[in-house]
Amino acid sequence: MRLTVLGGCGAWPTATQACSGYVVEHDGFRLLVDPGYATLPRLLARLTVDAVDAVLVSHGHPDHCADLNPLLRARGLSDDPPPALPVYAPHGALDAVLALDKPSMLAAAYRLHEFRPGDRLRIGPFTVGTRLLPHFVPNAGLRISTPDAVLVYTGDTGPSEDIPRLAEGADLFLSEATYVHRVPSPGDAPYLLTARLAGEYARQAGAARLLLTHLWPGTDTGAALEAAGEAFAGSLDIAAPDLVVDL
Repeated sequence: MRLTVLGGCGAWPTATQACSGYVVEHDGFRLLVDPGYATLPRLLARLTVDAVDAVLVSHGHPDHCADLNPLLRARGLSDDPPPALPVYAPHGALDAVLALDKPSMLAAAYRLHEFRPGDRLRIGPFTVGTRLLPHFVPNAGLRISTPDAVLVYTGDTGPSEDIPRLAEGADLFLSEATYVHRVPSPGDAPYLLTARLAGEYARQAGAARLLLTHLWPGTDTGAALEAAGEAFAGSLDIAAPDLVVDL
């Protein structure tokens, strides 16, 4: 299994960083996870739009799914459209982004498969376990497996004892870490993580490697790594654009 980071910026893209977006590959199958703001140009720097075999979305916030619209436009409005793209997302998560165009315009470009967090999915060569994790909207933590490797991705989440359970023994734990040591707003604290807590969950899970993502724009990445490293002694990095990890 191979993970390629298209972006890992929380909330909005910056001049140098797209929002959440990841390509997960195995046996020639390419799964696009969370096509957030500004991820399509990063994808097109590596692949053609017809090279994406399926899309999997953790939740409906636009920094995780907004670029599904231009991806579907690029496929559906081309002179030689590829087959309909399988798109997997929690129920209702994509209602807003799919409503950006009139339904008939892109109807042939995709096949929507909605699921409830807790469902188990089969997407190409991947087995995907999902689990509801706390966020402002329903969010599915993802455990993406092949016979040889396990990648766990939190989507966006607040503190939960379910996180280390989902990530148990993962080869790579891709965890949101919006803030460094604490979430500044008490109202947001149940729905977002810190780098320090991501490190603690990685340690509890026995994950081999931790990759921090969804950092708030302008966050000191060195401070985030240091905070996560206070709890986690394994391999540790930031989800930077064009980072490639072979599991």
